[in-house]
Amino acid sequence: MSLEQKRILLTPLPGPESAKLQDRRVEVVSAGVGTMLPIFITEAHGAILKDADGNQLIDMGSGIGVVTIGHTNPQLVEAVQNQVAKLTHTLFTVAPYEAYVRAAELLTQAAPGSHKKKAAFFNSGAEAVENAVKIARKATGRTEIAVFDHAYHGRTNLTMAMNFKAHPYGTGFGPLAGSVHHAPMSYPYRDPEGMSGEEAATRAINYLEKRVGASQLAAVFIEPIQGEGGFIVPAPGFLATLDSWCKANGIVMVADEVQSGMARTGAWFASSWEEGYDPDLLTVAKGIAGGMPLSGVVGRAEIMDAAHAGGLGGTFGGSPTAVAAGVAVMEQYASGNWFARALEIGEILKTRLNELQMSYPIIGDVRGKGAMQAIELVIPQTQTPNPDATTELMKHCHQNGVVILNAGTYNNVIRFLPPLVITDELLHEALDVLAAGLAKIS
Repeated sequence: MSLEQKRILLTPLPGPESAKLQDRRVEVVSAGVGTMLPIFITEAHGAILKDADGNQLIDMGSGIGVVTIGHTNPQLVEAVQNQVAKLTHTLFTVAPYEAYVRAAELLTQAAPGSHKKKAAFFNSGAEAVENAVKIARKATGRTEIAVFDHAYHGRTNLTMAMNFKAHPYGTGFGPLAGSVHHAPMSYPYRDPEGMSGEEAATRAINYLEKRVGASQLAAVFIEPIQGEGGFIVPAPGFLATLDSWCKANGIVMVADEVQSGMARTGAWFASSWEEGYDPDLLTVAKGIAGGMPLSGVVGRAEIMDAAHAGGLGGTFGGSPTAVAAGVAVMEQYASGNWFARALEIGEILKTRLNELQMSYPIIGDVRGKGAMQAIELVIPQTQTPNPDATTELMKHCHQNGVVILNAGTYNNVIRFLPPLVITDELLHEALDVLAAGLAKIS
């Protein structure tokens, strides 16, 4: 764990060793498992990735928001090493272990709301979402689920139905699960000028009341800041208005915080930034365990307890090593200065990105919260999406040792999710590479 926090390019990217590994990969790995960047990583620490050719890249994606606490965080590594040497598996529903309980204590303490909360752990974000659907249906006795335009919730059959964008997540994989209804999202950059959050929420509520009926809805699922949809931050008042309507009609309000939770936005959860928004359940994954497979559902105790004994679980859900990692990560969030650092990173990103927007009108919008920021690329002087420029800008950054990610329904958003341990120097260096790419494509 002594990898120098420095960008180093020894070969063109990908280098010869990565090319050899890519040839091996093509022979034996399904073509359905795509790769954005065919560079094979051998080790990582902090905010730096090292590949098979010795190149070191600045990680501005954190494995899509997973290693928020940094690659190979020392406390996390120690916790996993200790746990794997003592106990790797019993299945919590057969014979339990303390780390699961401790992880649940930390998660229930962190979740918003003054009500009593309980939690359950699973493997992936999609699995957490599916279990939240089960819990909400059991608690309400209803079947219908509402989601929003531009949403992303996973790659299982049910969560594919909950996604807004079909390709590449659902193309050819149907028929998909039913009883899922899509409502219009608050998208300030593309909504009619001046539309408030309350007005956007009323638009969605009117649609759901007419199309589905409030009395039929078990739950409303929403990402407080949409992830794959392009880091869309709804207008103030949108979430709170929806929440009030849900509570008035006995609908479970579920915040999907798989990408936006766990200190990413400068708070435990992005839900906390909207006054008056009080979700009944939250789904978590990604940043909760620093790279170990762990997800969870947390929320109102009476709703979480609606599921009968044996109704929740799974062979590997909340495994000893995964929950040990979760405890190590959440204890650091609880005791450290991680939230402040996320806000500092957010200010650097926003300042630099807004400056670039002034110079390059190809940037139509800059948005986000904390260390979860994005730019939306358009044809200058229009709002027409510009996916070609997005592809070229990503290619430039990747070839110059900066790992960035795309997003957005229109494939025209670049998102920034750096590990919170990144130094200001590395962050500015990555943004300098981005700036050079914008100059090139503009």
